[in-house]
Amino acid sequence: MAKRKKKEESNIEKLAKLIARDPEVNTMKDVYDKIKELMGPIIQEMLEAELEDELGYEKYDKENKETDNSRNGYSSKKVRSSMGEMELKIPRDRKGEYEPKIIPKYKRDISDIESRIIGMYGLGLSTKDIVRNVEDIYGVELSAEMISKITNKILPEIREWQSRPLEEIYTFVFMDGIVFKVKDDGEIIKKTAYVVIGVNIDGFKEVLGIYIGEIESSKFWLRVLNDLKNRGVKDILIASVDGLTGFPQAIKAAFPDTVVQRCIIHQIRNTLKYVNYKDRKELVNDLKKVYKAPNKDIAYSNLQDLKENKWTKYKLALESWEKHWETISPYFDYGDEVRKIMYTTNVIESLNRQYRKVTKNKTSFPNDDALLKILYLATIDATKRWTARYRNWSKVLNELSIFFKERITKYVYNS
Repeated sequence: MAKRKKKEESNIEKLAKLIARDPEVNTMKDVYDKIKELMGPIIQEMLEAELEDELGYEKYDKENKETDNSRNGYSSKKVRSSMGEMELKIPRDRKGEYEPKIIPKYKRDISDIESRIIGMYGLGLSTKDIVRNVEDIYGVELSAEMISKITNKILPEIREWQSRPLEEIYTFVFMDGIVFKVKDDGEIIKKTAYVVIGVNIDGFKEVLGIYIGEIESSKFWLRVLNDLKNRGVKDILIASVDGLTGFPQAIKAAFPDTVVQRCIIHQIRNTLKYVNYKDRKELVNDLKKVYKAPNKDIAYSNLQDLKENKWTKYKLALESWEKHWETISPYFDYGDEVRKIMYTTNVIESLNRQYRKVTKNKTSFPNDDALLKILYLATIDATKRWTARYRNWSKVLNELSIFFKERITKYVYNS
């Protein structure tokens, strides 16, 4: 039996072994420097695989050649990548029919290859899924560690985004959180990503920041609010929140004149936790007499009636409305256009759905940065569609100028 020819080791395999046995590779920085060296051979193998597909036969495999075209050496080409400049050998064919798709003829910047990997990460693909996709597309195998390294390249961009200057005033600010499992000191624990969305004086909304990790407390929220102040925010007219622990105290310390509105939708959900399933539909319908009342006095009177008469068995659940009435009732002071904006944090719920979509296949995250990367990419993708201002914004602004007077008019006249 003929002895099988040993498969030639790829450049990637050689370099991977080189990294493994290199005595100078002791830290993550050393690994990253080696990865810089590795990127060139990876792209080189992509080009080789591309030409092989074009010609239909492997190099030196003359027996399976079914074309009169053939390889014809290489041409040198210097290209730029986010890891620095590198020189590649672009394979040629004798007939000149081969046009590289990965690095087109006149292309000098190849950083978009890494962008594709980052884009896949932003769509919620795990590093293992990305490895498989890159292998399927390019016929080149990347390690999960390398994918993680490439996606880490957006961390400086995230830090810059998180610290960017903000506007001096926001008419509305919405705050809410979503829970994820994250590895911390070798243990998987639940952490909350708190999202802050602001509506500027022109009626456009934007995500002001994402804050991960800490347990809700007035101290935590004061740090968040002080971060907004340090980035230029001088005033917030109305803050809509989901009953965040410690938030009312923190907002009064950082922005003492801000109106705090508890999200009515969340208040209803919390109430239903204590209600039998068969009674929920009817109780929700009755609660409309409270939160859709024409004014605060009628709303409170209707609440008392439900609690003391029809729904006495859920008196404890309804007492939660009384307990938080100070932060539940502010929206009754305003007209319909303002009420529609401030009475719920649904604007964040919509963003949270996008977060759940891109994280649904991830049972946990290895660290806070891994979670922040995917939330940031999902945020950037979602907010690309935030191109329109709130409906009837002129009416909203006119009403706000009556309630908040010079706090808002000085910005309107100067805008």
